[in-house]
Amino acid sequence: MPTPTPEWLEHQIVAGAPDAILYAERDGVIRYWNAGAERIFGFTAPEAIGQSLDIIVPERLRDRHWKGWDQVLETGVTRYGGSDTLSVPASRKDGSPVSVDFTIQVVRDEGGRILGFAAILRDVTARFEREKALGKKLKELQQKLAGS
Repeated sequence: MPTPTPEWLEHQIVAGAPDAILYAERDGVIRYWNAGAERIFGFTAPEAIGQSLDIIVPERLRDRHWKGWDQVLETGVTRYGGSDTLSVPASRKDGSPVSVDFTIQVVRDEGGRILGFAAILRDVTARFEREKALGKKLKELQQKLAGS
């Protein structure tokens, strides 16, 4: 059996990853959408590619999203390109909410000009719901103790 090439391995890993991996150009238009993105957000690759990231950014958060996007385009710096993740609500194709953690990779050409951004997003909805329920229980206990 021949040894797989690094390019073949990279394609297999990225395309089939359970996390959403996507790439959007400077204008926010999606140009890559893997199987994990299809599973998490409900849009097939042909439905998502060519669309604005607005298809997954909740309407109430779009202004903040695009301000942050423009700031990274201007400065070339993001806090979420290393070990820090950003936790945000997102939207699925059917309009239902999904909680995601994600990191961003700034994609540059040979001259250092920003071409766009790649993101890796993980569905953390179940964890978020558990934490919310625990927070509610903690608040109830604190209120009981304060009333004692």
